[in-house]
Amino acid sequence: MVEPVEAKDIMIAAMAGAMVIMFGAGYAFAFGIAKLNKQRSVMGIAYLLYAGLVISVFVLAYALNLNGSWWVVTITMLVGYLLAPQAIWKLSVGTHESSDTEINK
Repeated sequence: MVEPVEAKDIMIAAMAGAMVIMFGAGYAFAFGIAKLNKQRSVMGIAYLLYAGLVISVFVLAYALNLNGSWWVVTITMLVGYLLAPQAIWKLSVGTHESSDTEINK
């Protein structure tokens, strides 16, 4: 049975949800900039933003009383968001390399 969320936890959940969005966007942006400019220091910032995302997700899950199988969903989402920018970057590079070779022929 799902436990109802207490009124005091609603504001915590709202703030944590906003931080999930901000840290997630910041991570994706910093990751892209680091790869584009080949800057390892910016990649470190990207992973710090990802750490903030992880903390925010756990605060959100705790505030919303997500227990049991919801932890599987939470962990899956975190792993997916760690790997998605990397996969998108590889896809983008692969797509542009193949189109560049066709143009230069």
